[in-house]
Amino acid sequence: MNKKILSAALGAAVLGFGAAAANAGVLDDVKAKGFVQCGVNGSNLAGFGAQDSSGNWTGLDVDLCRAVAAAVFGDATKVKYTPLSAKDRFPALQSGEVDMLARNTTWTISRDSQLGFDFRAVNYYDGQGFMVPKSLNVKSALELSGAAVCVQSGTTTELNLADYFKANNLEYKPVVFEKQEEVDAAYQSGRCDVYTTDQSGLYSIRLSLSNPADHVILPEIISKEPLGPAVRQNDSKWFDIVTWAHYAMVAAEEFGITSANIDEMTKSANPDIKRFLGEEKDQTIGKDLGVDEKWAYNIVKQVGNYGESFERNVGEGSNLKIQRGLNALWTKGGLQYAPPIR
Repeated sequence: MNKKILSAALGAAVLGFGAAAANAGVLDDVKAKGFVQCGVNGSNLAGFGAQDSSGNWTGLDVDLCRAVAAAVFGDATKVKYTPLSAKDRFPALQSGEVDMLARNTTWTISRDSQLGFDFRAVNYYDGQGFMVPKSLNVKSALELSGAAVCVQSGTTTELNLADYFKANNLEYKPVVFEKQEEVDAAYQSGRCDVYTTDQSGLYSIRLSLSNPADHVILPEIISKEPLGPAVRQNDSKWFDIVTWAHYAMVAAEEFGITSANIDEMTKSANPDIKRFLGEEKDQTIGKDLGVDEKWAYNIVKQVGNYGESFERNVGEGSNLKIQRGLNALWTKGGLQYAPPIR
């Protein structure tokens, strides 16, 4: 009888341990190790994920990694970056090598369902475009029949390219490489007539060419490319934190809260702003997320609102000079919109 009781107790203990292990999510792991491991672009894509000569990472995607760290730790510097190629990014997330992926990655149904990832926030609304040497005198992508087109393998870009040329009865010769650096070099050396990727990427890549002014980006946008962070499925706590880190930056811009005026804004009588900045008595938004009530304050104070991040990385304050366009706030004709934080 005692043996049966002992066996039952041991079994319960094992089951309990298994349940605890199953419930231990990425947030717990991140807190235990003391930093967020973030997968970013390994090709030094200016404006999104690039490392300078001193080893410092900057970019719109990098800012999102920093925002998550600010939410979890109150310290935006508690991030380690893993540079990833287009081919390596998904295995790195699936295996747990990185806690989140912020690498100008398009949200698609197959990546949501087949690959076991979760997307929700879109930190940059983009679309695929084409870049050509100005000397070709091409004004439209519809004039590209017979062209050799440089494209990176393992991307939605490669699939969209085939669809576009087929739909328009155009012939083309794909010049395919695994790494972005190889595509860049092939285009620069004249091995292809056209470079295709997300239009934001084309602006970045053009800056790296020996004579940027000798190349033009054609007007056609041939796809929808909602770029945003991805996490592994079945971990809603971590998914929520990564998602709401982006929404907090957007909400701050909606409220007119910046990294410069945020301390003054803590004195606001507006209930929405007080709640957002963790100033409402007895609020539990942070607790429910698993972080401090000042999580949004920490993000904006240390990283800035979405508009600040956009302008310094890809907008008028950067070398890219990209217009807000679809990435303007919804109140200004764009698509950036934060659900209510209440």
